[in-house]
Amino acid sequence: MARRRGRFLVGSVVLSLALAVANPAGVSPAAPQPKPDLGGAIAFGSIGDASILIPGINSDSASGDITGLVYNGLVKYDKDIKIVPVMAKSWTVSPDGKTITFKLRQDVRWHDGRRFTAHDCVFTYKFMSDPKTLTPYRANWTPIKSAVAVDDYTLKVTMKRTYAKSLIIWMMGILPKHLLEGKDPRKTSLVRHPVGTGAFKFLSWQAGRRIVVTANKDYWEGRPYLNQIITRVIPDMATMFIELKAQNLDLMGLTPLQWRRQTNNSFFRKNFRKYKYLAFAYTYLGFNLKSDKFKDRRVRQAIAYAIDKKQIIQGVLLGLGEPTAGPYKPGTWPYNTKLEPYPYDPQKALKLLAQAGWKRGSDGRLYKDGRPFVFTIITNLGNESRKNTALIIKHQLKKIGVTAQIRILEWTTFLHNFINPGKFEACILGWTVPPDPDAYNVWHSSSIDKKNKLNFIYFKNDEVDRLLVTGRYTLDQKKRKRIYDRFQEILHREAPYVFLYVPYSLTIIHHRFKNIKPAPIGLTYNLIRWWVPRPQQKYRFLR
Repeated sequence: MARRRGRFLVGSVVLSLALAVANPAGVSPAAPQPKPDLGGAIAFGSIGDASILIPGINSDSASGDITGLVYNGLVKYDKDIKIVPVMAKSWTVSPDGKTITFKLRQDVRWHDGRRFTAHDCVFTYKFMSDPKTLTPYRANWTPIKSAVAVDDYTLKVTMKRTYAKSLIIWMMGILPKHLLEGKDPRKTSLVRHPVGTGAFKFLSWQAGRRIVVTANKDYWEGRPYLNQIITRVIPDMATMFIELKAQNLDLMGLTPLQWRRQTNNSFFRKNFRKYKYLAFAYTYLGFNLKSDKFKDRRVRQAIAYAIDKKQIIQGVLLGLGEPTAGPYKPGTWPYNTKLEPYPYDPQKALKLLAQAGWKRGSDGRLYKDGRPFVFTIITNLGNESRKNTALIIKHQLKKIGVTAQIRILEWTTFLHNFINPGKFEACILGWTVPPDPDAYNVWHSSSIDKKNKLNFIYFKNDEVDRLLVTGRYTLDQKKRKRIYDRFQEILHREAPYVFLYVPYSLTIIHHRFKNIKPAPIGLTYNLIRWWVPRPQQKYRFLR
């Protein structure tokens, strides 16, 4: 599922590193690895606090990172982005592809001691597909016709039709029936005190300061080597970097300046390791299509032509990013290689704006019906790259007579007072992109009417709606490729977003941590097997 990239992403951060390990002739194999020590903790840095710790309800990365540690799904992606069992031991698929029968593990317990069963899976399906559940992801579950507990450890799921995400949806954390059934989930203790089946148990949450989870010593896969994971909420990247340098943090995402210059010295080379990879994510300028200023496609296209994306990548990211023409990561199979990002062409922008009725006045500004072209771009506090991107866009638009004002807002205010209710003209934000190309939740017009809508720019296109429905019910990858290529062509033409760039994720981790093995799926896929030598275990056991 897509997630708003309002905060630094930890648990769901995805790598695209292609690693090759050579063993030249005559070189001895690596020495045997030492036996891992139990204990210690790792401290992550996060720009923003979590919101709600129930899977399927939250849509922000900070909450998703925590629930990803506390809850398990039936399946997951392995290090090579292949679907493998978790709480499901195995599954079989009927010849027509419409029915999946899961055999579940019998040694899994909820953190309160209750046994996990197929009845929890049935409850999760009913919860997520219930219109009364305020979730932006309900459409992922509505293709299911029925989910039945054949017995305590056998789950039979029947689809209305073949569905490309029939396994993927079960990656979401399964919910505890005995704690949520018959209750308003937002009024339960699970909002701030989650109870899952995962490798880590929730321990504490000091709002605006930190969230701590602790090792589940009874975890079916074996207890994690680390005792605790501490997520420290530090809303300012400069302050976070100071904490990293003081070695009060072990892991954070660096800004391009921090990556290029501030960590390029002997101190950081001695104490930390850095990882750079093109992210499964993109940053965009989105238009509120309810605004009269942006209803005309020519205006949106003009702004796309007026923005020099290469200057943004060099000036803001110091070259640590790539331009993109659509909502998929370049180099992955869904990306439409026939499309090119809008080139920088101010004259083309002015021509389109003139066609839309915007004319230059004697002061050089654009006017229509006697009113100047002025609009406000909002983005979230704590993300310097977005702030600086907005400043460059403001400067570039001024050259063609358009005035862009900038407003920086604290994340919760930004999300709940402006984005969700649609009270904005334009925004700079980002999405993380899952391996599967299904973009129904973000782009289908049905997502407009939801309270926590992901289609908050009010984009509606009948052909896109049809393509998104067809794409999620198509299993053949070649056919899906054609569907999503066409989807991207329409987005490119309609320009509801100006797709700005795909950033490089710039992660730094303290050298104390062992067994970090970057892979196509990411850095943290084997987090339960990270460990610290006992002499270097520095944190107190927090409560």
